[in-house]
Amino acid sequence: MYLDHTPHAPAQRAVEVHQPTPLAPATAVPAPLVPVQPGTVPAVASIVLPDGRVVTGYAIEPAQPEPVAVKPVVSRTAVNVALGGVGFLAVCGGLILLTSFIAALTALITQLIILAAVIFGGWIAVQLFSTRGRQGGTTVNIRKATFKRNHFHG
Repeated sequence: MYLDHTPHAPAQRAVEVHQPTPLAPATAVPAPLVPVQPGTVPAVASIVLPDGRVVTGYAIEPAQPEPVAVKPVVSRTAVNVALGGVGFLAVCGGLILLTSFIAALTALITQLIILAAVIFGGWIAVQLFSTRGRQGGTTVNIRKATFKRNHFHG
């Protein structure tokens, strides 16, 4: 078959060729999946496009942004430092009482030791210098010399 329109070509019926028109690719962003509660059916929405086509589908609510966390007026670190200071002050009062108790206990022990030394020393002095129960006196031999009642007997 010739499509030549020259005068010597046979007369034929003209053939029309239709090429399909390519559709523009969809540039839609995939919609986020919305969880559906069991037992509820989302509403179906239909939209009429300007060219007359009707698109039917489920209505998707736009995603809500995450709520911004409210920052506290006072930082947690400042609260912790303040509580630590209050606790330290409470402990300091107890430490002052403890050191006072230790100082008083040390003084008591020191006084008891001094009292024991005085009593024991007095008892020793009484034993050494008492003449009860002995006749004659104390005899001390030093290098073969005899002292008896502060008199030398050689």
